[in-house]
Amino acid sequence: MPEAIRQPAPHIASPPSGLSQLSAPTRSWAPRSIALLILAWLFAQLGGIFTPGLLDDVDSIYIEIAREMLHRHDYVTPYIDGIRFFDKPPLMYWMAAASMRVFGETDWAARVPLTLAVLALLLSVYALGIRLFRDLSPQNHPDRGGLYAALAMATSIGPYLFTRFYIPDILLCLWMTLAIHLTLIALDRIHARQSALLPCLAFAATLALNVLTKGLIGLVFPLAFVFLYLAVTKQLAFITKLHLIASTAVFAAIAAPWHILAALRNPAIALPAGIELPATGGWAWFYLYNEHVARFLSKRVPHDYGQTPVWLFWLMLVIWAMPWATFLPAAVSLYFPELRRRFTAASTRQVALPLFLWIAIVQGFFTLSARQEYYSLPALPALALLTGGALALADATPTSAARRSTLLWSLYALVPLSTLIAAVCGYFAITAPHTTAGTDLATLLSNNPDLYNLSLGHLYDLTGDAMGLFRGPLTAVAISMVAIGPIAYLLRRRSRTYAANITLAAGMIVALLAAHEGFVRFNPILGSKSLALSIDTAQKSTPKANDLIVLDGELTSGSTLIFYTRQQVHLINGRVNGLWYGSFWPDAPALFEDEQSLRQLWSSPRRIFLFTYNATQRTRDLTPYGPVHALAAAGGKTVLTNQ
Repeated sequence: MPEAIRQPAPHIASPPSGLSQLSAPTRSWAPRSIALLILAWLFAQLGGIFTPGLLDDVDSIYIEIAREMLHRHDYVTPYIDGIRFFDKPPLMYWMAAASMRVFGETDWAARVPLTLAVLALLLSVYALGIRLFRDLSPQNHPDRGGLYAALAMATSIGPYLFTRFYIPDILLCLWMTLAIHLTLIALDRIHARQSALLPCLAFAATLALNVLTKGLIGLVFPLAFVFLYLAVTKQLAFITKLHLIASTAVFAAIAAPWHILAALRNPAIALPAGIELPATGGWAWFYLYNEHVARFLSKRVPHDYGQTPVWLFWLMLVIWAMPWATFLPAAVSLYFPELRRRFTAASTRQVALPLFLWIAIVQGFFTLSARQEYYSLPALPALALLTGGALALADATPTSAARRSTLLWSLYALVPLSTLIAAVCGYFAITAPHTTAGTDLATLLSNNPDLYNLSLGHLYDLTGDAMGLFRGPLTAVAISMVAIGPIAYLLRRRSRTYAANITLAAGMIVALLAAHEGFVRFNPILGSKSLALSIDTAQKSTPKANDLIVLDGELTSGSTLIFYTRQQVHLINGRVNGLWYGSFWPDAPALFEDEQSLRQLWSSPRRIFLFTYNATQRTRDLTPYGPVHALAAAGGKTVLTNQ
């Protein structure tokens, strides 16, 4: 065992507890730390908004809804392909629409708000980390706990992966972080006999934005935290001092208008019988009941999403926090014992309790309900903060148990893991067969359709032959792993803990940039921008009236076509899932085709562009009804045309 680990560690007094820790104002922001966070954000996030194209499914659906809002001038009822879409609340649509109004209707413009939200999240985690860990950090660097926590959020796997497409879960991280911080500030002011009005009103506004981001769950998590935190610390009497009337008024002023207008503009209509629907239903039934209550009970109709096993859901929480999660055992060993103490209003532990309670609420809720593998993201800031606090304590007391523990987990967890990844990536980078220019990645992949309901299900399609197209990114990952593991460990062993943590973050930025480049190369499988542009080019080179784009399947299999062609798309056997409920409205356009109507269209004078995953079979089926020409192919998809 290395000498640095064997050396005895002096006893460390318990980190300061009680309200004295919370009473210190958050004013220790360091310019160098802010610069580091912005630099990490610039490399990892801002540089990735221009490529690749949008993904089929939720990414392009959210952004196309925002684009249609701009053209309809209707910011209450979401539409996609001209059909009402009640699945989600509007804040993400509004953000993308506002950005496209300013910068133009481009994919990168739509991504700007989510990218800015990541920066806001990093600064929010940094601020909360200072509040929690300023007394545990080095005396001359009281922001270290916040810095390390924010760097963990900036460079962990999960926050990066799930900002590569436009989904709201990273915003939930932001609202949850702000809500918890504002709760602690409000309690601090109450104990100091000061007015808690401003933090309470800000909490209410955050709660409203959370609801407008992902529905009623935006109420459940923050309110559960407040109630349970006050209950455990025997401060429930303080509820009356949280300005409930004023806070409720602020919440209602922000959250209520859209809900009221959506219900009024989309009242109940008669629904078909025999397909698990009520006799009548409108926006309120689908959004409030079907999307919330029925989803929680796994009884939502239609059932168009996968269900992650509970054990995998908890495991993914740790994976999303990698590589910083390797220090979580050290953090838990430092802070978990504090939960065994008796909590009172006069001796509240302001580190362990909020963070462990935060994790338990998020993970516990989804353990009992329907879950996808990324639903654990709102708990990630708490994991990052736990890790940041442990690393800051190792900085502050270089001969302490904290340093010994972080060094040990670095040696026996992070170094072997990073070395293994480096070896695997290096092996494939060297041995993968060389591919010729223009090789379609789809020809080198396996097919695992049973896994495609998972957000990252297509990664299981990768084969050894396909690795030849990812030689550059694999090489970069292999090199970055050397910095993340062995080099960072050597620095940590020499008590250069700050340099070790910065090296780890820098190595992860290189790895994430390599992942982005791999994502760009994988994009033809996940998106259809090039095929949409080929249709657009054909229409501009030989304009014809009444052209029609037809998608062979449901909307999610080629939803990027709508955004890039700016045209309504018809669907063959596509009256399912997202468009299903909205298609019952009388004003829904006649977009749905079947085999017979496709044949009629193909033999008509109209020029038809058929987007399909099965070009061979479709060519065979349609040849008797008219000429079949292949316009373009990419990612296992082909555009056929009859002219």
